[in-house]
Amino acid sequence: MKKALIVGIDFYETGNRLFGCVNDANNVKGILERNEDGSKNFDCNLLTASDKNGAITRGVLKDSIQELFLTKSETALFYFAGHGHIEATGGYLLGSDSKRGDEGVSLHEVLTMANESPATNKVIILDSCHSGIAGTPPSKADTAVLSEGLTILTASTAEQYASEEDGSGIFTTLLVDALNGSAANLVGEITPGSVYAHIDQSLSAWEQRPVFKTNVKNFISLRKVKPSIPIDELQRIIEFFPTSGFIYPLDPTYEPEMKGRDTGMPLPVTENTVKFSILQKFNRLNLLVPVDATHMWHAAMQSKGCKLTPLGEHYRRLVKKNRI
Repeated sequence: MKKALIVGIDFYETGNRLFGCVNDANNVKGILERNEDGSKNFDCNLLTASDKNGAITRGVLKDSIQELFLTKSETALFYFAGHGHIEATGGYLLGSDSKRGDEGVSLHEVLTMANESPATNKVIILDSCHSGIAGTPPSKADTAVLSEGLTILTASTAEQYASEEDGSGIFTTLLVDALNGSAANLVGEITPGSVYAHIDQSLSAWEQRPVFKTNVKNFISLRKVKPSIPIDELQRIIEFFPTSGFIYPLDPTYEPEMKGRDTGMPLPVTENTVKFSILQKFNRLNLLVPVDATHMWHAAMQSKGCKLTPLGEHYRRLVKKNRI
């Protein structure tokens, strides 16, 4: 079972109203509920506060977080978009009724709930100001205390604000983009680490900086999308390249195009053109490069070869070890 508590609070009785948090929460729920092929992903509990009638109090927020982490599950994910606060006693997530910062839900409490949770994997994603303090006890400024299986991803450091742009949080826009496929590996898996890498690369050193903290033995999949290449074709990488550094020989029989052939040059062979089609996919995905040739077409027509890139060697090892 994979379950997610998704909270977006725009309405605050005291202090500045926000305008993108409810929209962000709905977008996160929409992307997490199902994988790209329509199969079930997370069971989502959505809490949003757009006005006074839908206000989310501190008590409701805390109880909901506690309920999320209370029971055993494969993955328990908590997403929050709203006001955050930091002071000497630590960080806080503010409910609609918070009149001052320390009246919110303490991030130390959230960390304790997650650390003590029987869930196999716990993921906390925070799009709020000063959220980078999450996972760090108030008395240990430079120390993160995370139980095994816990990952924290935040929109900004402890010192920074989290910004909104065009009716959405900058961080969550990138998060949803990553979950939509921009952070997927070749087999279509999107992990917390790849999500962070996508967000990190998208923000300059002058913008809010995302924070990533984790204590895991293996990255989990947050969502699955269509693989960049069919898995059965990727698995053939060890057929073409049985050893590291192997150069796969090519010749004109691999190229299906008749144009550009010199007189007497051998004609295409169907079995080889099918293989060449797969090798060209590898090339487009930066898994291999032609040897002593500008393009794969030249490598075939000039009877050269192709070899794996470092990324290709990585996937060759994964296939050989039955990891794919």
